[in-house]
Amino acid sequence: MDIIDFTPPEIVARNAAQGLAWRERYGRGGTEVGVARAKELVARRDLSPETIRRMVSYFARHEVDKRGKNFFNDDNPSAGRIAWLLWGGDEGREWAKGIKERMGRSR
Repeated sequence: MDIIDFTPPEIVARNAAQGLAWRERYGRGGTEVGVARAKELVARRDLSPETIRRMVSYFARHEVDKRGKNFFNDDNPSAGRIAWLLWGGDEGREWAKGIKERMGRSR
């Protein structure tokens, strides 16, 4: 049986912390659910399989946000960029997808 580590990687925690900092600074981006997710990621506590599935779903729905104005502008990030980071950013997406794939194989 494959043992799965549900602890978010350090880079994912750093991305979430950046999202929280930018949300505070710019007063935009994400929802209360996104803020709660970011706090979980920053704390690097084990996430539940359901949370992993929600992360994968979030990223799939919000990939289009990358096409928005200022998504890649570090000096004035879009609300979508801030929200994306709250969920762990690109590294969070890849990590969650990998964990979900491993969960499917370990059944």
